[in-house]
Amino acid sequence: MLAQTKQGILAALTRTPGPFRWWRFSVFEMDSRLQQDSLILGDFPLCRLLLSKDANYPWFILVPKRAGVSELFDLSQDDQAQLWKETTCLAEALKGEFAADKMNVATLGNVVGQLHMHVIVRRHGDAAWPAPVWGKVPPVEYGPGQVDAIRQRLRALLNDAYEEA
Repeated sequence: MLAQTKQGILAALTRTPGPFRWWRFSVFEMDSRLQQDSLILGDFPLCRLLLSKDANYPWFILVPKRAGVSELFDLSQDDQAQLWKETTCLAEALKGEFAADKMNVATLGNVVGQLHMHVIVRRHGDAAWPAPVWGKVPPVEYGPGQVDAIRQRLRALLNDAYEEA
């Protein structure tokens, strides 16, 4: 079953190049708030994969590697489709691997203007259930080895679908 999941993720993330877009060649820089509040795990074809520095929840963030993008519609149609592929493939993989009761997927951008997609594993009884995670409880730091354990789980689950940092 794991092999089928990996093949499905790889197939879904296969990308066909679209028309020329100037922002494909602009320098991508991550917002300082995202850098401060998360850890870089790796890269999908379009997005950088981050882990929020809050161990209350398995909280992942996808950031399209495009300069000057703050809204979904700022992306080309190809990149919009790719973002959705990466988001849904990640959410589906995380739901099974982390035994989620519900996956929260959202792009808000009220605090951080740079386009980013939250993919959060929710479980009955987690620190904020059933409320939204933002500001409900103080963040909890990851303990020794916890981030490495998450990296290993993602490596086994996603394999060649993303490049580990």
